[in-house]
Amino acid sequence: MLKPRLLKLLKKKFLNSIYIIFLGGMSAYSLPPYNYYIINFITFSLFFIFIFRIKKDISNNESLFKYGWCFGFGYFLFSLYWVVISLTFDESFKFLIPFAIILLPSFLAIFYGLVTYLYSVFYSKNVISSFFIFSILFGIVEFIRGFILTGFPWNLIAFSFSNNIHFIQILSIIGTFSFNLICISLFTAPAIFFLKNSNKEIIVCVFFVIISISFLIFGNIKIDKFDLIKSVKNPYTIKAISTNISLDRFFLEQDEIKIINELIFLSAPEKNKPTIFLWPEGIIPDSYVRDMSKYKKLFLNNFGNDDLIIMGLNSVEQKNNKDIFFNSMAVFNNKLEVIQKYNKVNLVPFGEFVPFEKMLKSIGFKTVTNEYQSFSRGKERQFINLKSDGIDLNLLPLICYEIIYSGQLSNSENFDYIINISEDGWFGNSIGPKQHFSHSIFRSIETGKYIVRSANNGVTAVFNPMGIVEQEVGFGLTGHVNFSESKSIKPTLFLVYGNKIFLILILLYIFLIFSFNRINK
Repeated sequence: MLKPRLLKLLKKKFLNSIYIIFLGGMSAYSLPPYNYYIINFITFSLFFIFIFRIKKDISNNESLFKYGWCFGFGYFLFSLYWVVISLTFDESFKFLIPFAIILLPSFLAIFYGLVTYLYSVFYSKNVISSFFIFSILFGIVEFIRGFILTGFPWNLIAFSFSNNIHFIQILSIIGTFSFNLICISLFTAPAIFFLKNSNKEIIVCVFFVIISISFLIFGNIKIDKFDLIKSVKNPYTIKAISTNISLDRFFLEQDEIKIINELIFLSAPEKNKPTIFLWPEGIIPDSYVRDMSKYKKLFLNNFGNDDLIIMGLNSVEQKNNKDIFFNSMAVFNNKLEVIQKYNKVNLVPFGEFVPFEKMLKSIGFKTVTNEYQSFSRGKERQFINLKSDGIDLNLLPLICYEIIYSGQLSNSENFDYIINISEDGWFGNSIGPKQHFSHSIFRSIETGKYIVRSANNGVTAVFNPMGIVEQEVGFGLTGHVNFSESKSIKPTLFLVYGNKIFLILILLYIFLIFSFNRINK
């Protein structure tokens, strides 16, 4: 008698797990480049209804962990599968592909498992309180995911709205993590309508509808005001170059002169028009920053005395009689003298550095992007300050992956533009480069600054402070964009106060929980 009942129970749990993985997998299609955000109203609501109802039938808190993990596993499996493409370029990594495609979503899913575990701890039978508890926990855990172990705030559910430029203008006030918390509530709100015990649940649903409408109104007003501002000529034209140079340059011996000539051709320099040329990350494979002077004659022949070239290169420095390597962004004049250099601060785990390198290196682990050793982390992010003939220009440098961090780009708002260089070829012709591109939309709105982005095997573009792409060289194409005119706006509230606003929103949610509990009593 016991055996059939046990089998029936195991079958039910298995089917429940498959169902939740399916919901998470479907939510992945709300993200760029698909942006079917409407899916989340179904998946998040069904997920919340499931865990709310199942909590009544169990007392073991760990039982809910697995369902959160299943949702996260489906979500990250279908939205981050492209990461393993970076392992296809080196034969020694290919055996890791089956493991990596499972291990990365399995690890990130732990955060979602933590959400449902904590939800079961703080669970309330009151639908509204339970709804706000779920939203708070989800928002806080996503915030933690953005910072812990170097942070990986990729594919927050908020990016579902990356194509809805008017709706996301609120980022300039509250930032991405606060907006993400509200998105979680918004997508889950239909669930409390179906679980309602009174009219209070309907009032909460209407409240989030009003919030959404107010975001749209705010966004329309903000963009309309920006459109009325008169453009002024920049002190320098910034020309960002888009290339499609193969990643073979990292693994096979390449003709650097050929690569440089291609970059110069795409740059189309005019010696009588002072320009800042922005070249992509790691674009010259074998030369370090210190080696570039050997190409001095080539640059003197093609660039004017007032031109500057910013490019991504590796650099090496001596520390304690040992070579340490950096992923760097260097500014050169036309004589290839180094004007300034920035060393990347936020490095990609396993891509640019191996955690616990001494131990893991002994069993064959190495970085994906270089053969020698892990890159070292730069000390701090400082502005690139360019002064010439009365011009005083501050640029905030971000290399590739650094664009994904919200609220920690700089300790000061006193910079003019953000420059971002990237190598997106590691992820092939997948959704990865499109997801990476969407982060620039969020950063430009948050900071209220123009972003000039140069990418190899990706999308090169100019984003205005509204997150609108003003110029673009599409994926798979070569060419350049010219950033020569801009509009000036005041620093955004979020740029000034950062993620302190997220803390205020959390406190507001907690206040709402206590308020509704009091009303019920």
